[in-house]
Amino acid sequence: MSTLLTLLNSPALKWISALSLAVALLIAPFTVYPLFLMNVFCFVLFASALNLVLGYAGLLSLGHAAFFGGAAYVTAHVAKEWGWPFEIAILAGMAFAALIGLVMGLIGIKRHGIYFAMITLALAQMIYFLAVQMPFTNGEDGIQSIPRGTLLGLIDLSDIRAMYFVVLSLALLGLLLIWRTIHSPFGHILAAIRENEPRAVSLGLDVARYKLMAFVLSATLSGLAGSLKVLSFQLAALSNVSWHLSGEVVLMTLIGGLGTFAGPIIGSTFVVALEHYLATSGLPVSLVVGVIFMACVMLFRRGIWGEAKARLSAMMERQDPDSH
Repeated sequence: MSTLLTLLNSPALKWISALSLAVALLIAPFTVYPLFLMNVFCFVLFASALNLVLGYAGLLSLGHAAFFGGAAYVTAHVAKEWGWPFEIAILAGMAFAALIGLVMGLIGIKRHGIYFAMITLALAQMIYFLAVQMPFTNGEDGIQSIPRGTLLGLIDLSDIRAMYFVVLSLALLGLLLIWRTIHSPFGHILAAIRENEPRAVSLGLDVARYKLMAFVLSATLSGLAGSLKVLSFQLAALSNVSWHLSGEVVLMTLIGGLGTFAGPIIGSTFVVALEHYLATSGLPVSLVVGVIFMACVMLFRRGIWGEAKARLSAMMERQDPDSH
């Protein structure tokens, strides 16, 4: 057992795993449907962005679909109606998500627990109402046939494999930013606020400001995920901004492991893949996902990755009790 634990923690294994993952991502669009993979990447980024405030800052947001879907509609409109290039359309969606994240944060950031969750849900429903009523959103028909354009005027993104690598690259950049944030002094402050907010206040920290910064960053990255999804599928629909999506991304985070970097990646990949394959099975997708969620809550209290990480740490402590 000690040999196995040593192997699992060896730097060589980590490098081999990273290299294997990189190779798999490079060859994936030639063996798996690229649009499905792009959907996975978008939700991986979306769930990781939510985890930044839910898992590390302790803020339960039930309105993150407003950032995801709001950015999707803005990107779709400026790309199709105004002819803005790919890069500027993405930035426009992110800017809109950051703006409504700032407004939502300023209104609700000083509330706690269920009160904050209800405020985010109510404000997100206002965005949904606007998406239904505004003339440029086309109501239930959505915005269709959105042009992807070109990247830097050089790469034609109508090629689905080229689009795959762009989505992969931007999603990885977003994940890298999240990883750097949670491992920075700012991330440690967020963790301290989550664990004991009164103590953080007593130390002189401006808790509301740190929470607001994390919330706006999470909203911006959620907007990036929504913009990438709408350009990948070339369709902006009401489902992108509905409260069901906010609940689903919370579900993804909890299944994978709250407050861990890998947890939302695993949870979102699992849920998106499950929904994709159940869609043609004739089984009730929501029922099956709900049953799996209950099983995960009962068997894996910390989520799939969180539980695996905790059990591995416990095994290591038993093998070397004098290390602490």
